[in-house]
Order: sequence, then structure tokens, then C-alpha cells
Amino acid sequence: MPIEGLYALTPEQPDEAILAAQVEVALGAGLRLLQVRSKLGRDLRVQQTKRLVSLCRRYGATCIVNDDPALAAEVGADGVHLGREDGTVAEARRLLGAGAIVGVSCYDDLIRAQRLRAEGADYVAFGSFFPSSVKPNAVRPPLDLLTHARTVLDCPIVAIGGITLDTAPLVRDAGADAIAVITDVFSATDVGARVRAYGRLFERAVHPE
Repeated sequence: MPIEGLYALTPEQPDEAILAAQVEVALGAGLRLLQVRSKLGRDLRVQQTKRLVSLCRRYGATCIVNDDPALAAEVGADGVHLGREDGTVAEARRLLGAGAIVGVSCYDDLIRAQRLRAEGADYVAFGSFFPSSVKPNAVRPPLDLLTHARTVLDCPIVAIGGITLDTAPLVRDAGADAIAVITDVFSATDVGARVRAYGRLFERAVHPE
């Protein structure tokens, strides 16, 4: 599946049933790209991630694991997203196979993005573009980084960090193929309605009214 549109990241939720219910609502509303992001103990992460991978398969969605290539391989996820401390693209590829998706965090660093793309990363992510409650001390690249990246990279570009329904058009129009969102999706009063609203943003970008 292409890396585009809404890329939802799971919140830190230790209750597996609650998390699975939220994710299923999002998938039912059209979400097709999910990253399982968890800092819980390994046993809980394995259990939660297996359940979410199964849900994504049922809905025809792509499921990517954050930070942990070994976990992604163990649960049969579609790929992994790597930060600075999570090993190399080549190591992830050896664990997951040639067909897996390997994404990388590039923060505000276009040179890093170009290098990791050359090493085989399937997509690159920049951010935090706006203040983020999840990572309040994250670097804050300018929006025109996305525009510049679009001219030199031949892979999908993901924007992350404090993005809301109001600010999503800014990163989309600057050059992002996908927008990674945690809080604005999973803390919404109506998760399904919020997912559909994000979907309409990208429909209008492809089919202007």
C-alpha cells in the first residue's frame, strides 16, 4: 500500500481492549495506514501489536511497528519505522525481508533523509512541525523543508508532530504525502468522524472542488 493520506499512530494505552476498539473504529472509517507505537513492557507490546496487526489485515490496512524491527518480524507486521537509535535500514531489511516497508525519522535533517533513502528506506518522516504533547522537546523544522525535500527525494514524505485537522492542510500543501497523527485522532470525541475528515482533506487535494 502506498504511504499517503492519514498515517495514524497509536496512543500509549495499556488497556488492549480499549486500544483495539479505538483502532477498529478508525479502520472502519477508512484508515489504511497504522503505526503501532508503544513504550510498554515487551510482553504487553507483543500482545497488543499482534492484535492490531490482525485487525489491520481484516480491513486491508498496512500496519507498521515503531522502533522495533524484531517485534515487527515476530508479529508479521508490514514494516517498521526507525528512529536514530533503532538500528540501520539494512539490519531491519535483513529481519523483515525485501518486501517490508522501512520508514525512517529524519527530524529536520534533509541530508539524513537523502542518505537513508540511498540506503533503502521506503519513506522518510520530518517533524515536529507543530508543538507536540507527545514529544514537547522535539526539533521544529520549517514547513519549506517539505517543499525542498519534494524536489530532491524520490520517495513518500511523512510530516509528523502536533498536527491537527486545522494544520494538516499546511503540511499537505507544503509537500507531505502522508501526515502522522496520534492525539488529534485518538483523543477525538468521535474517532471515526475525525478519520473521515482527514480522508476528505486528501480527496480534495487529488480532486479539487
